[in-house]
Amino acid sequence: MSEQQTAEATPETPQPTAVDPRLLVREKGFAGYFEEFARRIRGGELGSLPVIVGLIVIAVVFQFKNSSFLSAGSLANIGVYTSGLGIMAVGIVFVLLLGEIDLSVGSVAGVGAAVWAVLSVTHGVDDRLAVLIAIAAGAAIGVLHGFFFAKVGVPAFVVTLAGFLGWSGLQIWLMGKEGSINTPSGSLVEDLTGYYFDDKAAAYGLALVAVLAYAGSLLLDTRRRRAAGLPFRPLSEVLLRTGVVAVIAFAVAYVLNEPSGARGLPLALVLFLAVLVVADFVVRRTRYGRQIFAVGGNAEAARRAGINVNRVRITVFAISGMLAAFGGLFIASLSGGATKNLGSGNTLMNVIAAAVIGGTSLFGGRGKIWSALLGMLVIQSIQQGLNLLGMASEIQYMITGAVLLAAVVIDSVSRRTQKTAGRT
Repeated sequence: MSEQQTAEATPETPQPTAVDPRLLVREKGFAGYFEEFARRIRGGELGSLPVIVGLIVIAVVFQFKNSSFLSAGSLANIGVYTSGLGIMAVGIVFVLLLGEIDLSVGSVAGVGAAVWAVLSVTHGVDDRLAVLIAIAAGAAIGVLHGFFFAKVGVPAFVVTLAGFLGWSGLQIWLMGKEGSINTPSGSLVEDLTGYYFDDKAAAYGLALVAVLAYAGSLLLDTRRRRAAGLPFRPLSEVLLRTGVVAVIAFAVAYVLNEPSGARGLPLALVLFLAVLVVADFVVRRTRYGRQIFAVGGNAEAARRAGINVNRVRITVFAISGMLAAFGGLFIASLSGGATKNLGSGNTLMNVIAAAVIGGTSLFGGRGKIWSALLGMLVIQSIQQGLNLLGMASEIQYMITGAVLLAAVVIDSVSRRTQKTAGRT
């Protein structure tokens, strides 16, 4: 009998069906999730854990030192001062996902504020139109940076460093001899950080919308994964996650509605959260977002997979420039007007530090949009706490620098651990 006939006569041994390990984790309930969490920690997949622990430690320490730290007024200040730089940090997260850097965001913020001030205040252009033109100017600057980087091949570090210098000069030129233009009373830019929803229903309504939207996204994802035969979250996990978000959201709403200290829900915080939600949707739920991660992970592999790498790079820098200009309007609102120095100082460092501290990797291909929120909360909480304690600004710089270094060290160690564990 030939080998072929023998093979035909012998019944095939049934092969065991591969089981997705995530199904086994969820079958074990909370014990399974605890085992999965421990496995991730051992493998270096820390996620947002270090920054969340850091926020808790910061809150406990400063509240112990000064009981006003967690007061309504203090938390409202943190929310307002976080918004402008946080929006700029969202743009930096996009760039970091590519494994690149944008050193021009401070100057672009200054140009955006200068364009708005010159058009609206000096030339009497409609305030809303001036705001849109300022944001468009930031996007155009980002496209120019992206063109030189993607098409010409100039390193992003060099392109944006040149932009940092060049746009600073344009900002000074636009502001003229006086060097500053005050924000008109009642203007749209003034309201960016000066308007509060004093009706208690606003804060609680936003909290309710956030909880319902989060629960809806979890249920929709569960239904889609179940229909596709993929691992999905059980209802108990959905309820637990929704409950945690609800407690946080309504607690913040309650504090903001306290009659002493706070004035209600800040418009700045609402706009910042809107930018976060839209950007997070783009990055996690669209093809374009997946292309950003692909290019950041391996540009050559992405190109061979049919992704237009140049288009992704140019548009990412356009997003960074647009959000930098938008953030510059928030800074102008806080400072009372546009100046030739707006966006200078430690603005750039705080924005980059926020993205990195929040968990976005400097090496590209890994990070979340919400890193901008977490990182800015860390930085602003430190500054707010030290201000309440009467600490000098140089102390704030040193502590922020130490926190930034710790975040980069954690990211580097995490990557090395994952490589050792064979997870990268």
